[in-house]
Formats: sequence, C-alpha cells, structure tokens
Amino acid sequence: MNFQDFSNRIANIDYDKLQQEALICRGDILTMTTLAASGHPGGSMSTIDALLTVYHIANINKFNLHDLSRDRVIVSHGHISPAVYSSLARIGILPQEEYIAYFRKAGSMYEGHIERSIPGVEWTTGNLGQGLSAACGMAVAGRVSGHEFDIFVFMGDGEHEKGQITEARRFASKYNLSNITVIVDYNCLQISGDIAEVMPAMNIAESYKSDGWEVISIDGHNFKDITGALLKAKSCPKPVCIIANTKMGSGVSFMEHVASYHGAPLSEELYYKAMEELKLEPKLEYYKEMRKGFMWAAPHIRAENPKMNIDTGNRILYAADVKTDNRSAFGAALLDLVTLNKKEGQTDIIVFDCDLAGSVKTNGVEKKYPENFFQSGIAEHHTAVCAGAASVNGVISFFADFGMFGVDEVYNQHRLNEINSTNLKVVTTHVGIDVGEDGKTHMCIDYIGLLRNIFGFNIICPADPNEVDVVIRHVAKESGNFHVAMGRSKVPVITKEDGSIFFDENYEFKYGEVSTVRQGKDNVILAYGATLYRACAVHDILKAEGIECAVINVPTPAYLSDNAFENISAYKNIFIYEDHILSTGLFSTLANLSLRKKQMLNIIPYAIEEFPVSGSADEVYDMLGLSPAKVAEKILKELGR
Repeated sequence: MNFQDFSNRIANIDYDKLQQEALICRGDILTMTTLAASGHPGGSMSTIDALLTVYHIANINKFNLHDLSRDRVIVSHGHISPAVYSSLARIGILPQEEYIAYFRKAGSMYEGHIERSIPGVEWTTGNLGQGLSAACGMAVAGRVSGHEFDIFVFMGDGEHEKGQITEARRFASKYNLSNITVIVDYNCLQISGDIAEVMPAMNIAESYKSDGWEVISIDGHNFKDITGALLKAKSCPKPVCIIANTKMGSGVSFMEHVASYHGAPLSEELYYKAMEELKLEPKLEYYKEMRKGFMWAAPHIRAENPKMNIDTGNRILYAADVKTDNRSAFGAALLDLVTLNKKEGQTDIIVFDCDLAGSVKTNGVEKKYPENFFQSGIAEHHTAVCAGAASVNGVISFFADFGMFGVDEVYNQHRLNEINSTNLKVVTTHVGIDVGEDGKTHMCIDYIGLLRNIFGFNIICPADPNEVDVVIRHVAKESGNFHVAMGRSKVPVITKEDGSIFFDENYEFKYGEVSTVRQGKDNVILAYGATLYRACAVHDILKAEGIECAVINVPTPAYLSDNAFENISAYKNIFIYEDHILSTGLFSTLANLSLRKKQMLNIIPYAIEEFPVSGSADEVYDMLGLSPAKVAEKILKELGR
C-alpha cells in the first residue's frame, strides 16, 4: 500500500482496543501451551505486541490471502506459533477457539511450528535463520512480476547467530529491497540463557548497519513506539531493522526475564496464577473437553500456489555430430524460456546464481535480462530459500549451482522448501566423478541419495544436450520441486543405431519412464546422465564379442513407473552403470522396488564405492573400474566369458 494509506491505518488505530486484544492473546498463549503441555510461551508473549500491531496495519485479510499484491508477514522464529494463531484469530482469518483447543494435537493443522497451509501464514518456519531469505525471495518475485507489497519479518534475537541471516541481509541491501522491514524480538534470552553469554560477539544492530540497513530501536511493548517505527520504516528508502526491546514472558511477573519459559509451558497451578494476574477468565477445563472431541479427518494439507502460465516454446535440436556440454544446452533452453515468457500474460521466469554464472551457463540470462537475474554471491543457504520462496509468489524460479553446493550444502533448505510446497527448479552442473580435476571435495556423488529422502522432490539426470532441452522445458511447466543434474564435460549426442539423434523431435519425456537406446536380448545395461554414452560404448564392445546387451536410459533414477519396472525386469541379467554412490542411486531404487514387488531380479551394479581422486574424468572413471572398457570386461567375466 502507499505511504498515505499506511499512515491512515496507523492514525485510525484504537490503542486501548489493541492493548485489550494483546491481553487476550496472552491468555490464549498460556491456555494453549498449558493444555498441550508443550510449546514456547515466553517468546510468544514477548513478540505478541508488535506482531498483533503489524497484523492490524498490514494489507492482509481473509479475502485477499491469494492476492499477489497482499502484504506478507513472515515469522522466522516459527516456535512462537501460539502468538501467530492468536493474532490471526483477532483479525478474523482463523476461527475462534479451535486453535487453542487443538494446538499441537496430532492431526490438527495447528502444529507446534507454523505451517504455510494455515491461512495467513506465508512460510513454514522452525529451522531458524531462514525467514529473511524467504522475504527476499518474495520481494524479488514481486519486483519482477510487477506486484507491490510490504513484507514484515519477525525474528528472534538468538537466531541471529545463524550465518544465513548475514547472507540474506547483504542480498536485501544489494537489491535495495526497501519493502522489507525486520522486527527483532530482542528479549536477550535463548534456550541456553543470556544471548550475550551464549555468543558474546554478536551485535545485531551494528550487523544490520554494517550491511547497509537502517536500524530503529524501540520499546517492543509500547504500541505507539511500534507504530511510529513502522511509519519510519515505510518512508525509508532502504530496508529497515526494528530492534524491539522486550521481556521474555511479558505480562506475567513471575515469567518475565526467565529463560526456561522459552520452551516450557506453565504447570496447571501456575497457569491459574498467571490468569489471575492477567485478570482473565481461565478456560483450561473448557478447552480440555473440546480437545477430547477432536477427530483427525485428513492428511497434511498442502498450501495453494498461484497458477502459472508458461510458454515452453519449440525444441532446440542438436545434430548427431555436435559435441557440447549439457550445461550449455541448459543455458540455451533457459534463455529461450525467459525470452518467451517476457510477454504480457505469461509467468516470468527468474534465475538465481551463486557466483557461477559462467560455469552453470546462466550468464546468457544475466546479460540479456538482468532484471530477471539475481546474483547472490557465495551464499548458497540464503539462495536456496530465496529461490524457493520466490517460486510460490507468482514466478517460476530456477536456482543453478554446482552439485555439491546446490544439493549437499543446502539439504535442510531444500527439505524446508518441499515442506513449503514450493515450485523450485534446481539445476546443478558438475555432479559425479565427471567433475574430474576438481577432486573429491567437488564430486557430488550422493545427490540422488539425499534428495530421495525429501518426499515429492523429483530428480532428473539427462544424458545429452537434446534430452537436457526436453527436460528443462518439462520442469518449467510442471508444478513441484525438481532437481536436474548434469556433469561438467562435453558429451556426444546420443544416437540411434542408424546414426540419427535419439532424443529427436518425437521424443516425449515422462517422469518415471525409460527408453531403450540399444537393442539386445537377455542382458541389459541401465544408465543415465554421464554414463549413458559410455554404456553405448560398452554395448559396442560386447557386441564385438558376440554378446547382445541392450542399453536402457533411466533419466529418473530415484523413481521407476510400473511400466518401466516391467520393461527392465524382462531381462535375465541387469547391469547398472552409474556415476553415483552404490548404495543410494539407481541400484537402490531398483533393488527396493524388486523387494516390494516380491520379484527376484539378477542385478549387478557398477558404481562408486569410495571417494574418487582428482584427475581427468576419463582417468578417474578408469581408476574406479568404471571406464567402458573395464565395465565391459566385468560384464564378460560375469557372463563367464
């Protein structure tokens, strides 16, 4: 909203009414945490005054929760869920009473930490330090798509020990995200005690100032101080941090400044004492009865995302004699997609990079469409969350990185992205031993094993530039989180046995399906990514020895459809050839599926069983016994030749 409307909202606040509502919220907080015998009442009570004030001022109501121009409130310290639920009920977004009765009840949507599936909650939090990154993602999505709104980020003081916040602060300053206002609940206590003793060197205000933010210090329990600071923040041309000096457990004398109430509820005896001090009617027995009647009715509800309108364009086809790297094909497809969707009525595509644009080939977008390109520097934790949050705020979001940094280093961030039902497209290059000379520190050989643990995260490993082009266009239009993994080196175009390109204009990618690249009886090699063209070379070696061995491309090594399994299980001997750790790649997928289907298969894997050494890709493959010649030798031996 514009400054005048914002100012008018503040001018119309009834401070006496707001004070009374905050008192009611304190009673709610104590009732629900005592009822559940768990929760975080202390921080909820220190934050409630500022939180409730912002909810009353911000452009948020039950009618505009899916409007891309609504204001956003992000609560980074998600353990203060009692304060969030009570505030949302006060402004009419949540129904009265049930959030108290069913707080932390198994099957209830009112979980211990806030979930994006709750109306009015913008981001699922709990793992500290990620809220500001999410705000940055929302801000840049709004900027690119042309939607104006304010973002208020509530944060705990202790969570500022997290390094990701520094990454996010600098990003916000670099891109002058002046519509972001941070409110720090500065009660000076965390689980282990005084923040000055836990981490003495931390100076929150100076940290924000040094990163280019405006900083305002206020009494976090004085409503006029709060509104005055918000008004200053609204008029400031820079992002603003409000340090709200508060008291842990504010409002109840024996709870104030007591660190144990950070994560411990009151006993029933102390609950009644607190409610008497607050001059509120205790309703614990009433809610106990209501809680008994709760019936779990449905599984976890996923948050609703904005509808996307994507033009995927026409395929770029690479001739059989072309030898290029898959990352260049990704860069070409990405640039084409961004160009196509700059038109009116299409969903914008934005790209996030971590100081690797030239290597991951996002530099084409950087040069031609700088307004759609966001350079985060070496700040992967922030970027993973920032890109994820952008993806549920009206744009398609691509995050490109090296495998080690875009997957291994940010596993928790991607886990939270999936919990937040994001629509993120993670594209990593330099996966597997194909990285070669960079050595074991850069050889991402466990990406399938990691991401298969995140429910719903789709993993695709295209084998050549033509398959890359198909896959990138596919993931752009499909909802959900995707990881597209590819190596570093130049690779030959995969051809049919007659020499024409295999992934031609008639090829259609379907998640979980496989395709036969070389024909053969009894024996089959399953491969994907960097091993597919090598598997074709193995096929040729075996053929010269009189052995028929099919080659099947498995581009989704973490998931096989029933049809794909039936296709594969028809072979007598199944050889798996992969540039990945043995125990968690395609071998694991097929072995587990075989057991679940109670169908015994003869599976012989050739994969990575130790951290590789540094050297050229072909040398490293050979040293690990994974060169085409050595794999062919092993297969011949397995077949008794």
